[in-house]
Amino acid sequence: MTEARTRRVILAPDKFKGSLTAAQAAAALAAGIHRTAPGTELRQLPVADGGDGTVDAFLAAGWERVPVDSFGPTLAPVETAYAVRGIDAVVELAAVSGLAELPGGQADPLHASTYGVGDVIGDALDRGARHIVLGLGGSASTDGGAGLLQALGLRILDADGNELPCGGAALARAVRVDRSGLHPGLADAKITLASDVDNPLLGPNGAAAVYGPQKGADPEQIATLEAALKNWAAVLGPEWADKPGAGAAGGAGFGAMAALGARVRSGIDVVLDLIGFRAELAHAGLVITGEGSLDDQSLAGKAPLGVCQAAQAAGVPVIAVAGRIRLTPEQVTAAGFAAAYALSDLEPDPARSIAAAGELLERIGEIIAAPDNSIRPPV
Repeated sequence: MTEARTRRVILAPDKFKGSLTAAQAAAALAAGIHRTAPGTELRQLPVADGGDGTVDAFLAAGWERVPVDSFGPTLAPVETAYAVRGIDAVVELAAVSGLAELPGGQADPLHASTYGVGDVIGDALDRGARHIVLGLGGSASTDGGAGLLQALGLRILDADGNELPCGGAALARAVRVDRSGLHPGLADAKITLASDVDNPLLGPNGAAAVYGPQKGADPEQIATLEAALKNWAAVLGPEWADKPGAGAAGGAGFGAMAALGARVRSGIDVVLDLIGFRAELAHAGLVITGEGSLDDQSLAGKAPLGVCQAAQAAGVPVIAVAGRIRLTPEQVTAAGFAAAYALSDLEPDPARSIAAAGELLERIGEIIAAPDNSIRPPV
């Protein structure tokens, strides 16, 4: 390994949910490393897996921010933004129709909609984007992607030919769709769904049953939404209902696949490809990644594992940092990490650890950069 490569470190954490954004986590690690090893060349590339923070990851990589006024999950006005580079645009569902956008935090499981997401996609198409990456995750709705499609010009009609209102419950009355008014930009556009969810649309592992409770749905409402989604699938394209990822974001995956020809990819893989992560590895001697909790879910395809696998393929060692680590040392090693550090080792009290996450990450950066740290190339 050349000296130049040895001295370059890529900082590619995901968010530490509830305490730090991915960019803040990378900056804290950078501050700690620079205090101990001021000559280290650092490249901050915060990442995401398709959920909240996805647009921020692209902005940190130099993409252009496009602000837009749109509609939240209850159709209340929201100010949001997406990221653009050339014909590529990245739209984050959580930033438009996510749980955090519910007015007063009040859930509305039967009527919440993805209409605003389609509105933002339409804005990107109007500006010339022809590859739309839609990050799925954190949605407040279970509408099968119907709102998204309505905003893009799809008419969903009942038995009397009337257009349905937004929301998942209304889909029980859907009889047919009219695609003639779909946004013309969709004709030559490609839609990629960035998601780490492989649930089908329906059934015990489907959108309503698994994720409905997170959106405030009680058992009766879950049954209502399940029946509505079953009818919606029969109208729009039943062959898509069992596809992996159809149940993502309250069934938005299904709607986008069935009506727009979208394809699902691992969220972290999409992010790494488009921010040029693999090209950056050619000049790196170490990668540091992480998230709030390193656990079994992390091993199922979350951002840190995707970063680790990409770095391993390039022969670059990877260190994980996390608020807490719920993996055994053997699992950490088997996943490919050279080492793992937890904030909880420095501050066992969870509340204090969350409150002081930035400071603790700086201390971990100092530890990693220490000259006597033998578990990674010297920085």
